[in-house]
Amino acid sequence: MCGIAGILLAPDAPAAKPLNSIVPMTRALRHRGPDGDSFWSDPDDGIAFGHNRLAIIDLSETGRQPMRSASGRCVITFNGEIYNFHELRQELESAGHNFRGTCDTEVVLGAVEQWGLEKALTRFAGMFAFGLWDTKTRMLHLARDRMGEKPIYVAPTRHALVFGSELKAIRCFPDFRPELNTAAARAMLSNGWVPDDSCIWRGVFKLPPGSVLSLTAADFAKARRTGTVRNKVRFWWSLADVATQGRQDPIVGSDEDLTNELDRLLRLSVRERMCADVPLGAFLSGGIDSSTVTALMQAQSQKSVRTFTIAFGERGFDEAPHAAAVARHLGTDHTELHLSPASARDIIPELHRTWDEPFADESQIPTLLVARLARQHVTVALTGDGGDECFAGYARHLMAAQANRRHRLPSPLRGSLAAGIGLVARATRHDFFDRLPLSALFGHALRSDRLERLAQLLAASDQEELYQRLTGSSATSLTRFGRRSSIRRAPRLDDLLTRLLYNDMAGYLPGDILVKLDRASMANGLEGRCPLLDHRIVEFAWRLPSNAMVRHGRGKWLLRQLSHRYVPRRLIDRPKQGFDVPIAAWLRGPLRGWASDVFADMHHSSDGLLDFDKVQTCWRDHLDGNRDHSRSLWATLMFLAWRGNACRAPASASRSRILEMTGV
Repeated sequence: MCGIAGILLAPDAPAAKPLNSIVPMTRALRHRGPDGDSFWSDPDDGIAFGHNRLAIIDLSETGRQPMRSASGRCVITFNGEIYNFHELRQELESAGHNFRGTCDTEVVLGAVEQWGLEKALTRFAGMFAFGLWDTKTRMLHLARDRMGEKPIYVAPTRHALVFGSELKAIRCFPDFRPELNTAAARAMLSNGWVPDDSCIWRGVFKLPPGSVLSLTAADFAKARRTGTVRNKVRFWWSLADVATQGRQDPIVGSDEDLTNELDRLLRLSVRERMCADVPLGAFLSGGIDSSTVTALMQAQSQKSVRTFTIAFGERGFDEAPHAAAVARHLGTDHTELHLSPASARDIIPELHRTWDEPFADESQIPTLLVARLARQHVTVALTGDGGDECFAGYARHLMAAQANRRHRLPSPLRGSLAAGIGLVARATRHDFFDRLPLSALFGHALRSDRLERLAQLLAASDQEELYQRLTGSSATSLTRFGRRSSIRRAPRLDDLLTRLLYNDMAGYLPGDILVKLDRASMANGLEGRCPLLDHRIVEFAWRLPSNAMVRHGRGKWLLRQLSHRYVPRRLIDRPKQGFDVPIAAWLRGPLRGWASDVFADMHHSSDGLLDFDKVQTCWRDHLDGNRDHSRSLWATLMFLAWRGNACRAPASASRSRILEMTGV
């Protein structure tokens, strides 16, 4: 995994001087590839690539990028991993290809030359984002993996099309003028993250998952004039098609057959992701997803797998004892880091630099710290991300699966229940349920804000309104414009559950979960791999009957059956906790001073988006313990902290240093 950047000059660009910017653009991503950087350019064609290397496979010089194909036709800057590259390499060797080294990037180049770009993309099993220059057609190709695991930002500027793994790189290009995208900012303040189909800077876009953008310099110049660069994107893989076809062609088989097939697929996915020439391990929370991945790693390893987890002192948030129990059962070499409020406070100044779009999933804190812990021992870490989205693990999925049962209740009774629960929620202090013995059984599921959410869902008049409420933000709006919905335009699906699964897989997964993992891991020079997001598992999941997802009031039913083959039920069957942190308590305690300072300076950095009176009222209400507004407040704080940092221009290398390093 690496950091990539590139520049394609328009025909009317002033000579080749803008190509010099490839050095500061690439150097801005040094954290993604601490093992060295390299550059390639062709001033005659107006193209330049940069690459920061995190050496994982083939640690020798033959794995260095940007890399030219054996024929010399193609040049690539590649970020990610192709997990089935051994199989593809053998096929290409049989077709007459020769390889200099043993890395997967060389196989990517061979596959593109053998089969063509789009056919090659369909053959890859992996996570990736890359730029590829075809010297014969003088065309730039940008491509991204199916699920959006690896990022690639694209910015059309006055004189060039520039791209990079993160916005840090694009901001170093002289022609780029950052202008806030207020629609993206409102979405972030409502949901906590900028949608993958948007960007915080106006005019910049993320290449969508499963897509490719192909342009010559002349193509770019024409599309730039008409504002249609983004319209040139085409899809080589479609989640909507997979979802639709999967529901039309469901798997027929016994529970045992389905469990065996998932076992086979996930075992293969884990085995392929254990291929590395550097030490590797796993994030282990003790939940269903990470425990199953770790169990399959240990089952296929000759030595104890290194596992890592974060411990909290607060009751209801700490999964460390569960992770330790699973680690003992599996025999892993387990390391635990205690996360204190002080360590959380110390890391806050890093957050807006690590996520260079504003990002407010509070689990970013432990994810960043567990990645830092793991990097002290390994260079690759497997994770359980994707299990909830593929196999229905969220509470909203259970609510959707039980929608028909819910509507058996007469409407007046539902209304009365909703009103009663809402009244209890509004009249109850935020910490009331934490004081009850029941909290030991239900974790932090019993909270006044979640009871109010339940009341809203019960009050929905029909399934369509329930869908709207399930996919909308539950946070209090602190903007001048109200909430922005996170609903995706979904294909025709047969029930509420599958519509929600699609919404999560197409929106929440690439917009929040994968952004969190990528930035947290790469900030520490660590490669995170997600076996549950292998496209073969995703396609299998969409063919499953709904009762393989939710059964007996429990989500992830099929994945649970598989996990029970390797880990005793008593160790993993418990209420879902997720990777939540006690941010509500921290905002009232050790983070209170910092938060108050940020809010006090709000008028200077909110761009008129936030309602100052609403924020102050919400903040006082939270501090008094009347309500838990932590989700809205954290989103507001992260936006304000990001905005203050974003107003500062990025550092850039001197012109003489640039010329010295590039030789341009």
